[in-house]
Amino acid sequence: MVNKLRKKFVITATLSLLLVLAIMIAVINLVNIFQMVNDADNLLNILTTNDGYFPGQIKDDFMPRDNGGPQGFDRSRDPFRNPVDPFAFDFLNNARSAEMPYMARYFWVRFDQSGTVSEINTRNIIFISEENAREYATSVYNSGREKGFYHSYRFKTGKNADGSTIVVFTDLSSQIINVYKLLGQTLLIGAFALLAMFILVFLFSGQAVAPVVESLEKQKRFITDAGHELKTPLAVISANVDVLELESGKSEWTGSIKNQVKRMNSLVKNMLTLSRMDEERMHVVFSDFDMSAAVKETSQSFEAIAESKDKKYQMDIEDGIHLTGDKNSITQLTSLLLDNAMKYSSDNGSINVSLSKNKNIVLEVSNTCDCIPEGNLDRLFDRFYRADSSRSRETGGYGIGLSVARAIANSHGGEITALRDGDHMIRFVVTLPKVLPKNLQKANGK
Repeated sequence: MVNKLRKKFVITATLSLLLVLAIMIAVINLVNIFQMVNDADNLLNILTTNDGYFPGQIKDDFMPRDNGGPQGFDRSRDPFRNPVDPFAFDFLNNARSAEMPYMARYFWVRFDQSGTVSEINTRNIIFISEENAREYATSVYNSGREKGFYHSYRFKTGKNADGSTIVVFTDLSSQIINVYKLLGQTLLIGAFALLAMFILVFLFSGQAVAPVVESLEKQKRFITDAGHELKTPLAVISANVDVLELESGKSEWTGSIKNQVKRMNSLVKNMLTLSRMDEERMHVVFSDFDMSAAVKETSQSFEAIAESKDKKYQMDIEDGIHLTGDKNSITQLTSLLLDNAMKYSSDNGSINVSLSKNKNIVLEVSNTCDCIPEGNLDRLFDRFYRADSSRSRETGGYGIGLSVARAIANSHGGEITALRDGDHMIRFVVTLPKVLPKNLQKANGK
C-alpha cells in the first residue's frame, strides 16, 4: 500500500512538472518566433515605405566612403567618445538602429504597372542571384499575398505612388537557426529539470506521504482489530440464540437476530478481506484448480434463491477451464457478484452467469435493473458506495461487496468492470489471465 501511494505521488508530481515545463517551453519558443517575425516585419515595413532603401541611404552608392562612413552618417556623434554606460538600453537601441542597414540581409524586385519586372536589387545579399530574385518575387507577386514566408525569407509587398509594386525579401536563415538552437536548449534544460525533479521527488516521497501512510495504517489496524473483536460477541450471540430456540422454540425474534448476526458476520468477513489485501498480507499459495467446477457449484447454490424470488436464472459455464489461483477467493468472488445481482435485479427480472475462455478467462454476471446509475459505473467498486441507498437498506447492502470483488480480481492479476447493456441491463465482467503474471509467480514461488 505504501509503495503504491509513493508511486502515485511521484507520478503525479512528475506529470505536474512535465505540464508546467511543456507550457513554459512552448511559451518561450512561441514568443521568440513572434519576436523574430515582428522584427522582420518592422524591417520590411521600413524598406517598402522607402522604395527599398533605409532613410538617408544613397540609392546608387551605399558603400563606405573615404571619410569613414556613408553619406549622412556623422561619426562625430559616436557615443563611445562620451562617458556613457555601454549597456544602457537607450545606447544599445540607438546603436542597433544605426547598424541595421549594415546588418540586414535583403533584396527586392520592382514591378511596373503591367506586372513586368523593372528593377532588381541584390546588392545586400550574396546567396541570391538576380535570376533567383526574379523567380521568388514573380511567384509572390502572382500569388497576391501582401506578406508571409517564402522558404527561409520573410517578404512584404508595397505599392508606390507611380503605380509600381515592390516586393522586398529579408533573409531569416540566421534567426531560424537561432530558433532551433533555443528550442533544443530549452528542451534539454527541461529534460534535465524533469529528471532532477523525479529523483528528488522519489527520494523524498517517503517523507511526503508519511502522514497519510500513518493515518491509513491506523485505520487499517482499527478495522482489523475491530473485526477480530466483533467475531467473539457475534459468536456468543449466535450461540445464545440457538440455546433460546432449544428451550423456547423458534420465533420471529430469534429468526431476526440470526439474520442480523449473519449480516454482521458477512460484513466483518469482507472488511477483514479488504484490510488484508490493502496490507498485502494475503500470502495465499496459488494452485491449479478447476474453475469451471468451482463457479458451477457456487452458481447452483443460488438457483433456489432465484426461484423463490421469481427471477429467471441462467447459467452458461464452459467445462474444463483451469486457473492458477486461490479457489476460495474465486468462489467468494462468484458469490459476491451473484449476491449483488440477486439483491439489485428488477422484480421478476433475469440473472445470467457465464464462464468462458479465449485469450483470457472471462467470468460474467449480468442482471436486469430498473435504474442503472448515471455516469461512470466504476464508482460502484468504491468502498461503501451505494447508488440507491433506499434499495440498499431493503436488501441489506453495505456497498462493500463489489470492492472485495475487485480486490480479489486484482490479486489474481485480473480486472473487473461494470458495463451498461441497454437501459435495463448491467454486466459485471471479470477478466483473468490464463497464465499467472510474473510478479505473482515470484510471490508464490512459481
